[in-house]
Amino acid sequence: MSALDIFNRCHLHGVLSRRVGVIGGGQLGMMLTEAARNLKDDISGVTVLDPVADCPAKQVGAEQIVGGFRSNDAITKLASCSDVITYEIESGDSDALAALDAEIHPSPETLRTIQDKLLQKQFLRGNGVPVADFAEVSSWSDLDDLVRNFGYPYMLKARRDGYDGRGNAYVDSHDSARSAFSRFGDAPLMLERIVDFVMEVSVVAARSTTGEIAAYPLVENIHKDGILRMTVAPARITDDVARKARSVALHIMDLFGDSGVFGIEMFVTNDHDILVNEIAPRVHNSGHHTLQSSDTSQFEQHLRAVLGLKLGSTRLRRPTIMCNLLGPEGYAGEYAVSKHSEPDVHLKMYGKRGSKPKRKLGHFNVTGDGDTTMEQLFKRACSLSESIRIIPV
Repeated sequence: MSALDIFNRCHLHGVLSRRVGVIGGGQLGMMLTEAARNLKDDISGVTVLDPVADCPAKQVGAEQIVGGFRSNDAITKLASCSDVITYEIESGDSDALAALDAEIHPSPETLRTIQDKLLQKQFLRGNGVPVADFAEVSSWSDLDDLVRNFGYPYMLKARRDGYDGRGNAYVDSHDSARSAFSRFGDAPLMLERIVDFVMEVSVVAARSTTGEIAAYPLVENIHKDGILRMTVAPARITDDVARKARSVALHIMDLFGDSGVFGIEMFVTNDHDILVNEIAPRVHNSGHHTLQSSDTSQFEQHLRAVLGLKLGSTRLRRPTIMCNLLGPEGYAGEYAVSKHSEPDVHLKMYGKRGSKPKRKLGHFNVTGDGDTTMEQLFKRACSLSESIRIIPV
């Protein structure tokens, strides 16, 4: 790097600003890129690695390397032009990342553990974190034997690359087990006991490279067909359960001892206990409410964490409900979105080129005030989700 390049990347106080490299340039990369504008004295720019040309992050100002998430050449190129690397998707090649002489947060070791659901659950259970019963599945006969202990129903899961319900199969009979097992082909699998829960919740927490930890308040997540549809912030749950969930989340952050934002999904059982479902080592869909609800968005918080800056406040300024906007069933192609101009409705579209069934194309946050009850806000969000929708064109 030339002396002129170094000079141009320094801010007025003489501190070297840094370029952030992000594996993934989808909607999460888009919102990370937008958040970087709030830290312009510390971030000289964002470069993303994504296989889709003109990805959402590029549309809002990121530089882009077009390439696969597991391409050694593309990952090496990203490292060569970045001062710190992070990710918005777990699909990166952890071995290729580990081989780099680069600053990477969260670490490739954390990525390797989390991107394999079996390794993730073994790590959590081995460290005393409450999780549902699970087992590795190595063959059809192995699965048949395990069912004698687990019984029906259960979840059969691909250990890697599953998201938004993809890679999961609900099994309630021998025939459905055979069908699910065949559908997964040669993918490594695991079995997990069905949890009888009253609510799905999550904690979005951040840990800085300096060791500072901050957690956002517990939120309630509503799924359909394995896809998050709505996040209610704060969760409509007792203070005792919220404290338990926070305690578990902070324990997990200490266990990994890594930097960045983590999305920690949990179940609240009928006995008001907490079971951890899955962990994402990145900004999380259930944290999108923070764009309007919180003093600091999860996206700015993640950048602060990986750069070793002081973490921002996680105070919830106002109750907020986030609703995902998904591609309609039975349609693929160009689309529009019906819009609302109310000041308490904040629409965010991701700039994706085409609609596909259940594809996340955007979201909206609806905010309340001091006079709004959570039930009133929930009813309004449900009503808005009927009128704000994706329209085929």
